[in-house]
Amino acid sequence: MCWRIWHLARKKKKIEWDDARRLAKRYLKREQGRKDAAADMSEDLSEGEKEKGESSLSDASKENIARINSDLQMWSEENKDKRLYIVLISLHGLVRGENMELGRDSDTGGQVKYVVELARALAATRGVYRVDLLTRQISSPDLDWSYSEPTEMLTCPPSDDNGDGESGGAYIVRIPSGPRDKYIHKESLWPHIPEFVDGALVHITNMAKALGGSTGDPMWPYVIHGHYADACECAAMLAGALGVPMVMTGHSLGRNKLEQLLKQGRLSKEDINRSYHIMRRVEGEELGLDAAEMVVTSTRQEVEEQWGLYDGFDVKLERKLRARSRRGVSCLGRYMPRMAVIPPGMDFSHVTSQDMDTDTDIASLISFDRNQAKRDIPPIWAEVMRFFTNPHKPMILALSRPDPKKNVTTLLKAFGECRPLRELANLTLILGNRDDIETMPISTASLLTTVLKLIDKYDLYGQVAYPKHHRQADVPEIYRLAAKTKGVFINPALVEPFGLTVIEASAYGLPVVATKNGGPVDILKALNNGLLVDPHDDMAIADALLKLVADKALWTECRKNGRKNIHRFSWPEHCKNYLSHAAHCCNRRPSWRPAPHATGRPALPENEPLTDSLRDILDLSIRFSVDVKLNCGTDSVRLSGDPTAANPQQLLDAMYKAAGTTESLLYNGGNAFQRGSVPRSLTIVNSRWNLNDRKRHFVIAVDCFDEFGKFTKNLSDIIQNVMAAAGSDDRGRTGFLFSTGCSLGEVIEALRSCHVEPGEFDGLICGSGSVVCYPWKGIGDDMEYGAHVGYRWPGENARTAVERLAAVEGDDVADDVEACGSHCYAYAVKDGGKVPRVDDLRQRLRMRALRCNLVYTRAGTRLNVVPLFASRDMALRYLSIRWGMDLSKTVVFVGEKGDTDYESLLPGLHKTIILKDAVEHGSEKLVRGSGSYQREDVVPCESPNIVSTELGYATHDISIALDKVGHM
Repeated sequence: MCWRIWHLARKKKKIEWDDARRLAKRYLKREQGRKDAAADMSEDLSEGEKEKGESSLSDASKENIARINSDLQMWSEENKDKRLYIVLISLHGLVRGENMELGRDSDTGGQVKYVVELARALAATRGVYRVDLLTRQISSPDLDWSYSEPTEMLTCPPSDDNGDGESGGAYIVRIPSGPRDKYIHKESLWPHIPEFVDGALVHITNMAKALGGSTGDPMWPYVIHGHYADACECAAMLAGALGVPMVMTGHSLGRNKLEQLLKQGRLSKEDINRSYHIMRRVEGEELGLDAAEMVVTSTRQEVEEQWGLYDGFDVKLERKLRARSRRGVSCLGRYMPRMAVIPPGMDFSHVTSQDMDTDTDIASLISFDRNQAKRDIPPIWAEVMRFFTNPHKPMILALSRPDPKKNVTTLLKAFGECRPLRELANLTLILGNRDDIETMPISTASLLTTVLKLIDKYDLYGQVAYPKHHRQADVPEIYRLAAKTKGVFINPALVEPFGLTVIEASAYGLPVVATKNGGPVDILKALNNGLLVDPHDDMAIADALLKLVADKALWTECRKNGRKNIHRFSWPEHCKNYLSHAAHCCNRRPSWRPAPHATGRPALPENEPLTDSLRDILDLSIRFSVDVKLNCGTDSVRLSGDPTAANPQQLLDAMYKAAGTTESLLYNGGNAFQRGSVPRSLTIVNSRWNLNDRKRHFVIAVDCFDEFGKFTKNLSDIIQNVMAAAGSDDRGRTGFLFSTGCSLGEVIEALRSCHVEPGEFDGLICGSGSVVCYPWKGIGDDMEYGAHVGYRWPGENARTAVERLAAVEGDDVADDVEACGSHCYAYAVKDGGKVPRVDDLRQRLRMRALRCNLVYTRAGTRLNVVPLFASRDMALRYLSIRWGMDLSKTVVFVGEKGDTDYESLLPGLHKTIILKDAVEHGSEKLVRGSGSYQREDVVPCESPNIVSTELGYATHDISIALDKVGHM
């Protein structure tokens, strides 16, 4: 890669030497990292081979493989008639089913058309019951009202729908996120992704239950498919929260775009990052690679030359791991997503047999004698032809949105400087829609202004058409017009991920000249109907166009080949390949069952039986008498009452009074109550009174550590003040959770040192989200949560790698055995020790195909390594699904700084209150380096859901902040 950059600087003179050196240095560092990773993995994998040896294909392994194959076959037989629910996500741009405003801005282009048509095609495929395309809801007065509609039907439900559950078909579902009345470009959407994820989670959960119908088993998505970097990050978070497979399509990739923009030499890396938030986009793509089961690409070139630039993917390593997996040999915790090359699809319904006819003279179709009535021709034809002095000449057609990376200026330069080409052909530029260039976004206005200046510079008036408006329905007619004139279609983009326009043009019989970077490489290989060119070489572009326009025999052969092979890119073919590849994804579904109240069923889990006396308490049809024994003494009381006249909390209050204590009584899951301070609604029965019975939830996630990593005395005050701010009038309806990076044992010890019993909390989220437990069920891990986050957890295979990679000077980190758990490896950071930032350490692990989440906690004195899908914010999403916890009625309390996962706690559907002066020392300096993305790419600058206390964290300050966020 480095020699390419130096060659470019030396030969092309398009970037400065300093930029070339810096870029080369960066790639050298990456290549060295890859070499180190390869060396480490070769050693580790060799050890794995040594351990397995020839026994890797022993009888036990063969039996295991046979059993797996048998299970897969059985699953296939059982599910061959099963209806599939597929979720697609395309976050940015203007997405609707009809009259798509393609080209209105740089965010509304071929991707929008692709995902809408993919949703329709999948819904029409046998076995697929429903397809939801999730996008952002926009209620801007500058846009059509249709973009604010919550749901839009793309296809009608199938005629054989039997009516159980939700109707089938394909739908666009718009999820509110960010400012409701503002259109946001994709570069600025990043801080609003968590809110979109929370809203999408609510929709998918409700839809899964509805599709499950009377069976009571939710129909979880078959796959969640993210399109583009922002949607890939959304899909990764949703797949992690739900435990379902994720698929991703990059469309265009950040690292590749960065390289192309640097080649142009107009902007420095800092300017590019400032304008395009490119490093945040790259991180979204890396996260997608971490979580994805499958990556859909259009070409093999995209796999090797574009995805190969990423830390999370290496072609050679992917092949090696896949081979080991097929042989039944352990991959030692390493994982690479599978790349599936599936050509993009197209709807050929607009292509007719008349499009095969090119013998009709264009002059017989259009009369240019103003004294004669024109024939009945499409209006767009007349709109284009009015620009030309000689409309009989072949038309060179370029159709794209007005985006610099579409490289239209190089095309104009090539056309303007090649006199033979200008004499033989006209040029038509379809660059979206515009009214007034001055009112358009700066980048779009700049490009269109440059286009007009180049037309004037080369005096191309009468030879170039650039109409201001066209409808989506006009696009087929534009292709037909170019074909009637025996013209050529050109796509000169710097990088073209898919090349849908190339396929469309080929379907209408147009030979093609296309960029050699991206999808057109494989498309033209399959169709054999055109030429590939270097998009940076204007002379090569002019020569290719001249060759096709001047050589009629070559033009005819290309047209014939294109029409002959175009069936390979039909939507039915695409969907067949897509579902075939998706069938190989891991059959992941949530391993836990939603809590009774969350599903609307009152039955209790089978593993939580009631004692006889507690059954009497809950049986409202009888009078009862119950004995209560206190574990801490010999006192006992006998209580009689009428349950029909009092709710369970009132009965328990009577128990407290009868027991002669002001403390609450905690049911420990057996036959006795323990004396202790318990949540506002004492859990009289394990499943009757828990998270889903609450009206609201307060999550205390304040990282109160001193410089040595110990809890400060502020913690006790914060807990007491937050609970006091909840008020006593609504006793039992506010639930409390405690969220921290410390281990469960450390949390219990810290709470008791603050004179707070763990039973005050409905749930404890510990170990940076690796452990969830419920004190009302006893102090123990939620085993279902452990199984949920354990997916793709490298376990012991990551322990030595992290310790080696995290230490800069040998002994900077060491195992913190007491803080470790089954899904958390903790490392103590030596006082004054040098450790890498989170993004640097994550990069090194990704290069070794180890997928983990890394958090520095306790003021940077400890490093927690937890599973990829384990985090404090993801734990809240798990609770929202598992227990029906309403995130919109959840308030998260944090300090002004905290652990390195602090920023992920701020945005989302929940409310966030930042307690001023609550935290003295944080770990934020260990999050990322100077060349990475910044805080504003993660946390929205202005959000009504995030407020700060004015003075401190007193009860009064917290109450005022609660009023500001409008808590319920």
